[in-house]
Amino acid sequence: MPIQRIIYALGQRTLPLFNNNNNTSQILRKMSSSVLATESSTKGMIILNRPKALNAINLEMVRKIYKHLKKCEKTKSLMIIKGTGDKAFCAGGDVRTIVESGPTEESKTFFREEYTTNALIGNYKIPYIALIDGITMGGGVGLSVHGKYRVATERTLFAMPETAIGLFPDVGGSYFLPRLQGKLGLFLGLTGHRLKGEDVLKAGIATHYCDSSKLSDLETTLLNCPDADEVPDILNKFNKPSDKPFSLAPLLEKINKCFDAESIEEIIENLKTDGSEWALKTVETLSKMSPTSLKVTHRQLELGAKLSLPRCLNMEYRIVLRHLQNSDFKEGVRAMLIDKDQKPKWQPNTLEAVTEERVQSFFARLSDMEELKLEK
Repeated sequence: MPIQRIIYALGQRTLPLFNNNNNTSQILRKMSSSVLATESSTKGMIILNRPKALNAINLEMVRKIYKHLKKCEKTKSLMIIKGTGDKAFCAGGDVRTIVESGPTEESKTFFREEYTTNALIGNYKIPYIALIDGITMGGGVGLSVHGKYRVATERTLFAMPETAIGLFPDVGGSYFLPRLQGKLGLFLGLTGHRLKGEDVLKAGIATHYCDSSKLSDLETTLLNCPDADEVPDILNKFNKPSDKPFSLAPLLEKINKCFDAESIEEIIENLKTDGSEWALKTVETLSKMSPTSLKVTHRQLELGAKLSLPRCLNMEYRIVLRHLQNSDFKEGVRAMLIDKDQKPKWQPNTLEAVTEERVQSFFARLSDMEELKLEK
């Protein structure tokens, strides 16, 4: 088997690593680097290594990931990204740290560099394979969904839960969510609904499904393949979904009908008119979300359906800076992640009080110095 090297992102030491799971797990436990950038002569790999934080990413990690992606794009035949442990691929961005530090230049830089990394993944020139085993939310979705291949397992748990913390489904959510079937993406983005296992494939978010017990074999086969042209055949060989239908299949007609609306208020009226148990539970879910976030998300996904990924990320950077400056974001993180009282005090606390002028303010251009310019 090929020898890989684990490269310390902040140092020059290298460590030989044979492609052996026992050796790998023993080594990872001894290492403190939050991102392990590994490589053989022809393959690249990124391992998110913050298992106690469910591999949530911070600015330091984003920079290491971007640097290794840029290097390997020119020198390797394929790239694999995965998380340490069996609980999470990546549970998202470390938003608690961002909120606690306030709207600093570093928090702005985090989103700028994160979105730049998302754009790189979306246009990556060699096969990019994300092994999304375990929790995959927010920033973890951004590190996977824009790549060419996303392999889910029975442990995969996907969600974009940002409206519950006063934010919006970013990291390119405005690009990939509107491109799911019907109004499914809008439903997922507004409600934060969680998809598990095979449902992540059947929703169109993952491209393949592999039992977690076979992931090691898949990884070994990919790392040993002599030609990147073999990647599709290898992934198809390990792709073993069941015939079980998509869990939301019985609701897709209702989702398409109720969420085909020009406003959040109209969506809620449609759900109330439907009156089914699912519809009324969805109304209850939406009532817990930040009204401002709901309206901004609806507009964001409406616009994103007609934009390229780089332009979506440009738009999202404008939105996120406004959220850092003045929104429900800080209060949402306090209520859900810091104090955990689950009782956010949204301002304003009704949809009617969120004016069109307020919504538009999130999308206004930044100064030329601040704009994120991803398209040449």
